[in-house]
Amino acid sequence: MAGTALGTPAQLRDPNYTPPLIDAVPLGIQHVLAMFASNVTPAIIVAGAAGFGFGSNSPDFPNLIYMIQMSMLFAGIATLFQTIGMGPVGARLPIVQGTSFAFLPVMIPAVAGQGVAGMAGLMTGIVIGGIFHFCLGTVIGRMRFALPPLVTGLIVLMIGLSLIKVGIQYAAGGVPLMGKPEFGSLAMWTPALVVIVVTLGLKFFTKGLISVSAILVGLIAGYVVALILGQVNFGNVGRAAMFALPMPFRWGVEFNGAIIIGMCFMAVISAIETVGDVSGICKGGAGREATDKEITGATFADGAGTAIAGIFGGLPNTSFSQNVGLISMTGVMSRHVVTVGGLFLILCGLVPKIGAIVSTVPINVLGGGVIVMFGMVAAAGINMLSEVNWNRRNMVIFAVSLSVGFGLQLEPSALQHLPNTLQILLTSGLLPAAGLSIALNLALPEELD
Repeated sequence: MAGTALGTPAQLRDPNYTPPLIDAVPLGIQHVLAMFASNVTPAIIVAGAAGFGFGSNSPDFPNLIYMIQMSMLFAGIATLFQTIGMGPVGARLPIVQGTSFAFLPVMIPAVAGQGVAGMAGLMTGIVIGGIFHFCLGTVIGRMRFALPPLVTGLIVLMIGLSLIKVGIQYAAGGVPLMGKPEFGSLAMWTPALVVIVVTLGLKFFTKGLISVSAILVGLIAGYVVALILGQVNFGNVGRAAMFALPMPFRWGVEFNGAIIIGMCFMAVISAIETVGDVSGICKGGAGREATDKEITGATFADGAGTAIAGIFGGLPNTSFSQNVGLISMTGVMSRHVVTVGGLFLILCGLVPKIGAIVSTVPINVLGGGVIVMFGMVAAAGINMLSEVNWNRRNMVIFAVSLSVGFGLQLEPSALQHLPNTLQILLTSGLLPAAGLSIALNLALPEELD
């Protein structure tokens, strides 16, 4: 798409260049299509874990529609923080922000089975974690030494491994059907498999916008199959408003030490991920290294976007890596193109009807999509680990960290005698694996050649 009609090669590498509006609008919407499914999925998973998600028949189900709405609204607002900027906040680069998968291993156990009552503690933790994330912008450059590919790759791999179970549960019918004959039936698996097959087919046998939006198109295909099978319910669409403003502290304020510690720890991981995304955008789109000012500004925007989202009932925001690849593919570095996408997300977030339509997607259809998405998270971690020099030292660090983290995740009852706060933090598996790998990497001496 980066042809001569869009501008000269020098213009296309310039973040401040504005392409003609007729080109900027579809390019901006393309960025939204590439991240849309991934952006709303965490809200659906958190609501499902809390007990008012798909198939729960909970009277609190409208809260899920609200969370989907906030996912879109604050992804758009956080994107504008990055592209337009405010003082030191924002990289002023074409960075797309969205709801982060990385925080799910902490958020799921924090709200599991608590219903709407668990949301006050979660949102308070998100606000505090966002403020902490913002403060990391002042020191992010000096922290990178403690997070080599061995550590970051393991952390990303653990995030993927911790979420894969959720994808299988969703594809088989979701937690509400577990223990019932319908769970894992062919009727449940068929739409999920359609999503996977269509996604893979489009990703590898098409090009351009269709290839970039493969997961979204796959979800639409699975949705059509589920509609034919009678699995789609439109009851909430008619009741949803056409326009609504966000409500601050919708579920109240509650200080939960485990959630706050978990959110602050994950803020460090998210900040490092953003550093990688900013570096990737500058390298792939402009052919240069990212400046310290851009990295600092991007981290400030990450934290500000997360804190503000938490105030209004949104989940943590971070830069979206899939859009980094999209910029490399299109060759268009203009931040104003991504601004168009951010404005489109804000518009969607102010219309609850859109959230209600998204909420009609059956849980098994979503399962097909998240199987692919979560598997890709794990694969990204393995790809990062490919840069590691696998000597005995690094193998021991990886082995011990993975065994402890993944083991605690598989057998949480092993920590039943610990205080509840520590159980929530440690049974996620992510925090002990990350903490061990960081500590061992700093403590163990390097092997001699």
